[in-house]
Amino acid sequence: MSKNRQFDAPIICIVGARPNYMKMAPIIRAFANHQPPLKVLLVHTGQHYDAAMNDQLFADLDLPRPDVNLEVGSASHAVQTAEVMKRFEPIIDTHGARAVVVVGDVNSTIACALVAVKRHIPVVHVEAGLRSNDRKMPEEINRILTDQISDILYTTERSALANLEREGIAAERVEFVGNVMIDSLLASLPKALAAKDILIAADVDPARIASGYGVVTLHRPSNVDDPQKLACIIEALGEISRKLPLVIALHPRTRNNLERNSMLDRLDNSGFVILPPQGYLQMLGLMSGAVMVLTDSGGIQEETTALGVPCLTIRENTERPITVEQGTNTLVGTDPGALIAAANAVLANGGKRGRVPEYWDGKAAERIAAHLFAWLERAELT
Repeated sequence: MSKNRQFDAPIICIVGARPNYMKMAPIIRAFANHQPPLKVLLVHTGQHYDAAMNDQLFADLDLPRPDVNLEVGSASHAVQTAEVMKRFEPIIDTHGARAVVVVGDVNSTIACALVAVKRHIPVVHVEAGLRSNDRKMPEEINRILTDQISDILYTTERSALANLEREGIAAERVEFVGNVMIDSLLASLPKALAAKDILIAADVDPARIASGYGVVTLHRPSNVDDPQKLACIIEALGEISRKLPLVIALHPRTRNNLERNSMLDRLDNSGFVILPPQGYLQMLGLMSGAVMVLTDSGGIQEETTALGVPCLTIRENTERPITVEQGTNTLVGTDPGALIAAANAVLANGGKRGRVPEYWDGKAAERIAAHLFAWLERAELT
């Protein structure tokens, strides 16, 4: 690529899965608002491909329609990663790339980063340095490898720098900017839907949650693919639901596993309010009004911390320790007794309220745009 074409080329921004949209939306806005504006090409890999849900998310987040959709779809980790790489490289051939911005830890993240670095294009990783220290998680492998090949690593919490330095990454490649997920949350919260309206839309009597409710999200393969573990979690949730109604936006993977193992009827009692997968504004509304949230999601640990809502994380580890150390999150594991005890403690004393961490202020994307512009100007003039 010639030097002039490199200057004219866009910054390619990659989204592939639902959490990526919340992270990329404020970045694209910040690039557009920067003076001078930063030219962007938005590429959707199609790793998550529910058309209706995608359309709703893009609308909720005011995210522009993708310029390119690679339409990769579902497959094994190896096949999906390889297919993203095969389909992404021709996009660089056609449009060029001043830099490639990837977010989070999905297969699309590492796939597009690998293509870019082998084409000598700067790789920018947003949400770098998070570690669960559990290499059985596919996301952990994606995080580690993406960080190793990135030129700029933007972090959400200061502790991430120590993780990166232990892995031999120089501090000058790392910039602490804050959390773009919280940029989206703060921008979207005024538009969030009220819980009672969400239930009415789902043909559920909102009186069922009038005295308070909890929100459950459960989708992680380590929790829902093992029938015995899934049964234990559902048993614990059933016990909690006797004291507090639980609203569950049932993930397709979880529903399929419950049906496959003849457990779906265990949710058929008055303590559970079962909803289909919800849009971003619906989930924000449900979480912001909840007594507590019970989840195995990474992003929801951050969102509940920003909202000041107690969160019980149904996992043995977390890559977001700041949500435990400073925020509202409690890591409870998957033991039913521990989960029930933690929920009872929230009901008895209100649970953790914590505080909002540093730079979770709605301006992380602005800091990324300013830093990246200056970095590219220096790099391209040398």
